[in-house]
Amino acid sequence: MDALREAVRTGRLTPGTRLPSSRTLAADLGMARNTVADAYAELVAEGWLTARQGSGTRVARRAAPRAPAPSGPPARPVRRRPTHNLRAGTPDLGSFPRAEWLAASRRALTAAPNEALDYGDQLGRVELRTVLADYLARTRGVYADPERVVLCSGFVHGLALMAQVLAARRGRTRAVVGVESYGLDFHRDILTAAGLRTPALALDELGTRTEELISGQGELRGVDAVLTTPAHQFPTGAALHPDRRAAMVDWARGAGGLILEDDYDGEFRYDRQPVGALQGLDPERVVYLGTASKSLAPGLRLAWMVLPEALVGEVVEAKGDVATVPSALDQLTLAEFIASGAYDRHVRSMRLRYRRRRDQLVEALAERAPECRVTGISAGLHAVVELPPGTDERTMIEAAAWQGLGIQGLSGFRHPSVAPGRAALVIGYGAPTDSAWTGALDALCRVLA
Repeated sequence: MDALREAVRTGRLTPGTRLPSSRTLAADLGMARNTVADAYAELVAEGWLTARQGSGTRVARRAAPRAPAPSGPPARPVRRRPTHNLRAGTPDLGSFPRAEWLAASRRALTAAPNEALDYGDQLGRVELRTVLADYLARTRGVYADPERVVLCSGFVHGLALMAQVLAARRGRTRAVVGVESYGLDFHRDILTAAGLRTPALALDELGTRTEELISGQGELRGVDAVLTTPAHQFPTGAALHPDRRAAMVDWARGAGGLILEDDYDGEFRYDRQPVGALQGLDPERVVYLGTASKSLAPGLRLAWMVLPEALVGEVVEAKGDVATVPSALDQLTLAEFIASGAYDRHVRSMRLRYRRRRDQLVEALAERAPECRVTGISAGLHAVVELPPGTDERTMIEAAAWQGLGIQGLSGFRHPSVAPGRAALVIGYGAPTDSAWTGALDALCRVLA
């Protein structure tokens, strides 16, 4: 209620604005419908809202408060906090399957042996490692023996462990990890903080270019490993071409290198069945990293690595102790959630929902901003919107902010050594709830038109 009062008081909700029904808002917030209905009723009684049959619940029309006389120079305008999060990489948290997760948690806790409440194994609970090995083999084509699966507290944790291992292998010599020319800067920061050098791998519409990697020329000479997103390159959206997948694996075999495969958005492909993981081509040269952050929620802090057999001991040593393993109860719950089929059902449901939003985004921009080209839409939770020639990327981000939109520019993902490319926006369509998506899309179209 306090949030609604504040939204009306500050003008974020203008007089006459129709609010979602109590049923819709309750579903978005994950609470009982009666709780929302009681809150609406109290705000109606206080005069903040009005409720009429056939008209729904709306913000009451009130006289605007009289502004105090200015006592000094005019203040600079304060930018509003974004109303809609259109940043890439965030799923629809309102769709988290709370009831199914709670049921799985109860079943898992009931069946858990007493020793599951102890400190546990550095690899993670065997129940989850076993279920994950079966699931990844079935859905992603991963060779995943449970003894080669290591559970982590998020993708970043797994990447940091691999950075430690690579640095330790080289000793005093600085290890080199090639990274894609567009990607997340904090992933590069993790590698550089461990003392690794991170030259850029060029990208095009077929994904990561492998020619310079194979030739070992220039900055890519002596590369120990590459970090890549072959299923759905982040953020450009390209899938690594089959010829380049084979070439990258051949490089790893010939050079004794490692491929760190970030299976980003691998489960959310729309134009065909998901592309199998690169790891299946050579399990001894590829480290597969996956996470439940996009499929369920990042707050779970559940991720996994499938390691070459020779790396398991080194990664366990880098972990140090079991304090870095996710909660045993969360591990057991996820194991039960996957084994019961609830995870598959949830992923299928969200794939349909995200595809519908993607289609709506493409259709709306084709109609209202036809000069913008939309790319990278075959999978994932975001699209790249290429701006017309001469358009300033930063100006468009500022304009979006004034419309209450939080968006990102493609240049913000560019490797520092790479020359500026085309102006484009990276639009995430996963985060808004169903009730907020229409308004967010309309505001985006106003900015781009």
